[in-house]
Amino acid sequence: MDLPGKGDYIDIHTHGAEPVTGIFSIETLLAHEQRQPENLPGILFSFGIHPWHLDEKNHNQQITNVIMIADNPLVIAIGEAGFDKIKGPSIELQRRAFEEQVYLAEEQKKPVVIHCVRYWDELVQMNKKLKPKMPWLVHGFRGKKDLASQLISKGMYLSFWFDFIVKPESSQLVRSLPKDRIFLETDGAGVDIKDIYNKVAADLELSVDELKVQILSNFNDIFKFK
Repeated sequence: MDLPGKGDYIDIHTHGAEPVTGIFSIETLLAHEQRQPENLPGILFSFGIHPWHLDEKNHNQQITNVIMIADNPLVIAIGEAGFDKIKGPSIELQRRAFEEQVYLAEEQKKPVVIHCVRYWDELVQMNKKLKPKMPWLVHGFRGKKDLASQLISKGMYLSFWFDFIVKPESSQLVRSLPKDRIFLETDGAGVDIKDIYNKVAADLELSVDELKVQILSNFNDIFKFK
């Protein structure tokens, strides 16, 4: 298994990753697709059911796909799983699929990567109900400080939406959060993870190398690679 090193940039959530020297990526595979994890340098995987692609007809097959792949050592997280108020099936089905994936993550001792759009109360309630032992990582975060603090207080980690985090208005939020709870991502959008690191390092008054060390430490904490 390829793991990130001290000098690597870590792209915690992406799609369509290809091996690049100096960049470690977690490639997100979705259960409705036909893709499987591959042994590639600098790339490991998450695997899950995205609410955009979930419906009553495909639910059983999708959860079967997740169960079949969850113990693959190249898959280090379950997800992205979660809730979407704008584009998704009934909240009942979203809850069912989410719970199933959380239980599987607990069984496999792997974190859950979360997609959440306008269903934050639902996510917090699920956290209270399920009492997970494995960490949850909310990807694509671009909310307010109060919401970020609430999620972190529940033991969650945050990875910021790539387009939000490079804007000047994100700086105050980044500075207000504990450094040991943050990650950075490209989400497969064709942006350069190095540019994101440069911006956040400046916000935090760190060198890029210092930020690399911090995010590697966060990675080792959430994935239990110590």
